[in-house]
Amino acid sequence: MTEVATQFGIQEALITLGLTDINEGTSTGSDNFGSGVAIASHSPVDGSLIAQVKTTTAADYEKVIRKASDAFLAWRKVPAPQRGEVVRQFGERLREVKEPLGKLVSYEMGKSYQEGLGEVQEMIDICDFAVGLSRQLHGLTMHSERPGHRMYEQYHPLGIVGIISAFNFPVAVWAWNTALAWISGDVCVWKPSEKTPLCGVACQNIIAGVLKENNLPEGISCLINGDYKVGEMMTQDKRIPLVSATGSIRMGKIVAQAVAARLGKSLLELGGNNAIIVTPDADIKMTVIGAVFGAVGTAGQRCTSTRRLIVHESVYDQVKESLMDAYQQIRIGNPLDENNHVGPLIDTDAVAMYNASLKKVVEEGGKILIEGEVLSGEGYESGCYVRPAIVEAENNYETVQEETFAPILYLLKYEGELDNAIAQQNGVVQGLSSAIMTNNLREAERFLSTAGSDCGIANVNIGTSGAEIGGAFGGEKETGGGRESGSDAWKIYMRRQTNTINYTTELPLAQGIKFDL
Repeated sequence: MTEVATQFGIQEALITLGLTDINEGTSTGSDNFGSGVAIASHSPVDGSLIAQVKTTTAADYEKVIRKASDAFLAWRKVPAPQRGEVVRQFGERLREVKEPLGKLVSYEMGKSYQEGLGEVQEMIDICDFAVGLSRQLHGLTMHSERPGHRMYEQYHPLGIVGIISAFNFPVAVWAWNTALAWISGDVCVWKPSEKTPLCGVACQNIIAGVLKENNLPEGISCLINGDYKVGEMMTQDKRIPLVSATGSIRMGKIVAQAVAARLGKSLLELGGNNAIIVTPDADIKMTVIGAVFGAVGTAGQRCTSTRRLIVHESVYDQVKESLMDAYQQIRIGNPLDENNHVGPLIDTDAVAMYNASLKKVVEEGGKILIEGEVLSGEGYESGCYVRPAIVEAENNYETVQEETFAPILYLLKYEGELDNAIAQQNGVVQGLSSAIMTNNLREAERFLSTAGSDCGIANVNIGTSGAEIGGAFGGEKETGGGRESGSDAWKIYMRRQTNTINYTTELPLAQGIKFDL
């Protein structure tokens, strides 16, 4: 065990989560999830090998799908409120292990411990939401044009839902999907990121225990591990009617094409290039707090991270100075230490991308305000810690147009009317999250109007990150158009059916058509 792991109780957390001793960094108790080659999970916190997880082979995958298919035949017959009761028990179990699971998220992924706890809380919240929803999977009743007929529509389970999740939210996004899919009567097959496989094993252990206690088939929740090749097994499998995938735009396009080729459904949550517009009527203190958390929270590795700050020229210098002062106060280090604001990037590949983006934006004409660098020395041995950077730039720079999954904030200026700022904000291919900082009601309403933000999420006087589970989460354009979590996002996990009942002794046809025999 490393000093960090020992000091912050990582071994105890893993044991609580059903993972075995990690002293040798070899055993996770996950052999039941695959028989292929081992993939190693290294902590970006201290660079240590936590454990290795066996990957899923083609033969393993077939066993999993057969098990899931059999489980679906039984699970779909369970009344929805009873399915909700199982999800309620899962949420209660999550409450019991919130701290150890939050520690695992922090240690394996690198986000702060507070954010790790927050991610587990999201899981609990979506379970609560799903429990109530299990009694509200309603359709509509419609009036028929034919006498003595009744029309209505209802929703039925789809079948197997395939879930491909990303490393930055290694547990919450899975729960967003599974909680809703389960109460809808679906079963789930999950491929977590190969960068955070232990979080997947831990979650599977938790739900497996709940299913066993309720004498339910274990195939209701299945786990497969590996790289994109394992994901391809799901995207090309006609037995999986819906694939929910979270990741980059490049990945999403591949998934969408593969699933569409077999006329399946895909739910895509892809890249974000999120902006905050700061108008002359903004509260500057509030703006700085929202922008800094949005830009550096999770080390800039949220799909909703603030990438661009579009500031009116009249308050530009004031905002710039306040931001630079705030960045001097950011504490970077071990994310399990709650005195620190920012932890590491996920791995050295992410660091290389961070460096390349800073180099490129300077070549394009960007001016560095807060210098980015890779940190070294005591506490930074993993090589994954970087300093959050601020760059004055133009919206049309190629680097600014892209999503860099790192703590780089581009400071942009706009002149004149609000529409000029909205044009900059909308002038990227991504359309996930957006925000405006203003105390002017007309500006706020303009931003939220049809001619305003083109993103799936548009906020007023809060930042771009930190969505609540009660609202549908997702974005437009190359963000994929999917919606997860709250509102009526549950409908994608079900198939809609229109029913017409004739309770007479005659058979009139629609549209007044006559067909007498």
